[in-house]
Amino acid sequence: MTAIPAARSFAAAGPHPAKIDSVLPPFGSRDIPQQPTLELERLYRKQRLAAGYRLFGRYGFDMGGAGHITARDPELTDHFWVNPLGVHFSRIKVSDLMLVSHAGEIVQPPEKAPARLNRAAFAIHSQLHEARPDVVAAAHSHSLYGKAWSALGRLLDPLTQDSAAFYDDHALFEEFSGVVLDTSEGQKIAKALGPKKAVILQNHGILTVGQSVEAAVWRYLALENACQAQLLAEAAGPTKPMSPEVAKHTAGQVGTELGGLWSFQPYWDIVTEEEPDLFD
Repeated sequence: MTAIPAARSFAAAGPHPAKIDSVLPPFGSRDIPQQPTLELERLYRKQRLAAGYRLFGRYGFDMGGAGHITARDPELTDHFWVNPLGVHFSRIKVSDLMLVSHAGEIVQPPEKAPARLNRAAFAIHSQLHEARPDVVAAAHSHSLYGKAWSALGRLLDPLTQDSAAFYDDHALFEEFSGVVLDTSEGQKIAKALGPKKAVILQNHGILTVGQSVEAAVWRYLALENACQAQLLAEAAGPTKPMSPEVAKHTAGQVGTELGGLWSFQPYWDIVTEEEPDLFD
């Protein structure tokens, strides 16, 4: 694990910087844009992480305070930023985020909120980030339709263009054994996820990952919507999934990492304009 000098601080000195505008790659590009310095990249990820929590709050993904989104630190890559337990998602600010090591140490506490680490967040996310060096962010919550679909113990079918984004790229974790409080359970979830972008946690909910905060958050919104769409479609009658060939082709069009950046952008614009206090 990377050692951190005791006196080191990742908190901004004085007022927090204004928001960093999004860098959107040109269509056809495969490279995820990076900020010119590690400090700016860290702030870039933290701002989008705070916005992700605000979006979760807006969409009602806040059942009992359960759920967590994490962002890997760009410099200390075995550390991640996460929310403090007990602060409502709709109130999360950049200054509330705390830096946690993969050993469970709170390296940089929130500036004002109590430094309380969600044990489930650590148990799951520490193992995901360790198992998947390519993953920058992971998102999980107890949203309604994700929970309802998880109770069926099935993968989603490619019923719509949007749900095809997850075709052959999401997994099922069937070993629910209660609240995830031990890293061994997190290891099992990471193993079930494998190289895929999402996992349905049977009797629990859904989880998504991405090579950017934007992709992970957008995928969560999209997967929750796909669960809702299939529940509605199956309640209405027999469904007609698209063929494997069409599903695979569509997944390559709408399920990419860079597609996640573009899809997240309108949500970012709205939440940051209407709730600028998230940058505090």
